[in-house]
Amino acid sequence: MTGTSRIPEATGANDGQRAAEQDAQRAAEVIVVTGLSGAGLSTAATALEDLGWYVVENLPPQLVSSMIDLAVQARPPLQRLAVVMDVRSRLFTGDLERVVVDLASRPVRTRVLFLEATDQVLVRRFEQVRRSHPLQADTADRTLSRGIAVERAQLAPIKGAADLVIDTSALSGPELRRKIEAAFGDAGSDTIQVTVESFGFKYGLPMDSDLVCDVRFLPNPHWIAELRPHTGQDAAVRDYVLSRDGAEEYLATYHRLLDLTAAGYRREGKRYMTIAVGCTGGKHRSVAMAEALAARLEREPDLTVNVVHRDLGRE
Repeated sequence: MTGTSRIPEATGANDGQRAAEQDAQRAAEVIVVTGLSGAGLSTAATALEDLGWYVVENLPPQLVSSMIDLAVQARPPLQRLAVVMDVRSRLFTGDLERVVVDLASRPVRTRVLFLEATDQVLVRRFEQVRRSHPLQADTADRTLSRGIAVERAQLAPIKGAADLVIDTSALSGPELRRKIEAAFGDAGSDTIQVTVESFGFKYGLPMDSDLVCDVRFLPNPHWIAELRPHTGQDAAVRDYVLSRDGAEEYLATYHRLLDLTAAGYRREGKRYMTIAVGCTGGKHRSVAMAEALAARLEREPDLTVNVVHRDLGRE
């Protein structure tokens, strides 16, 4: 009698435990952080850890699934896990693509963050710290450039499948942290994290921009002697730019376009958007228009807006 009564109790307890584990797994979020060596993986890892994510670095790929199982079975469960994987972990044990496919088949919400930079920037970063590339010794000519090229080719499929690609070529450490915070700082919220980034076309397009608007149709304050030394953050330049024909109409129209875009992002489950605003040098028009556009967007209750001036301060 006593033994019979215990059996349903144990079964019920086991069923309840399994149900709790399944609920924890469905609520769990996993970020796979990867990318090119020298592109800022360590900075990304630190930023995520500061945001409350449990960060594991250089875990062998076949241990990732086990790590996730342990995380959701913990008491209390770890529901925000970031796995940072660079070329060293892949060389040790295999195929990162297989990890991503395996995670996609699980009930956890998985996102892949890929960091990249131009070859020129990567070479400069390695030279500044006087370190060799992890793949450099495995190439025929043993050069830094060749190591970067081999790694870029190996990671091309992962980059293509990534949910978010950030080009860190023109980003400082704090700027990269802000982008990480905007993308992953409040994963449970429906708020869209918007970055409005001014830039100069002569320095190249921001590689991680989702939308690009060109404000070179406005008169350039560079050609006005008293405005040339100032920037779009100064009142005189801002007032000049925003008072030109078409400036306010452009802002209003583009704001309406962004409302439609943001609605589509929400339907698709996207929670981050980078809007690049460009002029010739990234000093006057793009800065003023980016600030004005951000001010409009900040009035939206379901948007969190961050402003970055990529080329401000360049000569």
